[in-house]
Amino acid sequence: MKVVITGSSSGIGRSVTESLLCRGDDVWGVARSDQSDLKSNYKGLFNYSLADVSSWEEIKKVATAISESWTSIDALITCAGIQGEVGRTVNTDPEKWAKTVTANLSGTYFSIRAFHPLLCLNQKRGKIICFSGGGATKARPNFSAYGASKTAIVRLVETIAEEEKSSNFDINSVAPGSINTRLTDEVLHLGPSIVGETEYNAALKQKNEGGQSLKKVIELIEWLLSNQSDGLSGKLLSAQWDPWNKPKFNTTAINKSDVYTLRRILPEDRNLANI
Repeated sequence: MKVVITGSSSGIGRSVTESLLCRGDDVWGVARSDQSDLKSNYKGLFNYSLADVSSWEEIKKVATAISESWTSIDALITCAGIQGEVGRTVNTDPEKWAKTVTANLSGTYFSIRAFHPLLCLNQKRGKIICFSGGGATKARPNFSAYGASKTAIVRLVETIAEEEKSSNFDINSVAPGSINTRLTDEVLHLGPSIVGETEYNAALKQKNEGGQSLKKVIELIEWLLSNQSDGLSGKLLSAQWDPWNKPKFNTTAINKSDVYTLRRILPEDRNLANI
């Protein structure tokens, strides 16, 4: 496969990149940091471009550069993101808060917008995989910028899936779980006075115990890139908890339902119809 992956220089993005390279995929990484080590270690398989995904002009240029080497791509994986501004929302820095949303949400949109033409040139079924994260499915105090942007990514994915039902690609979002990355270290560095006691203690426990399974994240990515997931689109899948790798996971039936999506819960759903 020919795969473009943003945020390929560190964290989960780096691990996913290396796993794809190890199985022989051609990967083009997009990140702000140098990745010459990967290019040297995986000669002929890995290329990269230095770019900030929050800049539409920079991402456009990367797409143009890739189109000069590749006639099409098979998949786009958007891993790039930042934790950004943390703290009680009413006390946060407005500009830093907005930059967090821009990096995560606009960065994902810019990537989809820029690489969509190359994906459509592929004769096979294309794949877009976007990373959601903590705070997307429930309130996460002191992480409103991160949570709001990651929730918006899920709705962006759902919307594009609806708009492009007749297109030859699937788009889904992934909740990786509590993986030890630089974001965990950032929480510990900021301390309980900023992130809150609950978040700090959870990060400390996660750091000490090793966090959740990165292997499951990579396996979910590989499954979503495969033809086993063909037709499944507009869903948010948890790498750690959802049974996507079980025989009972009926992609056709699931795709026709609203499971694994963001929806409002009504009183009658909780036997509270009279309130």
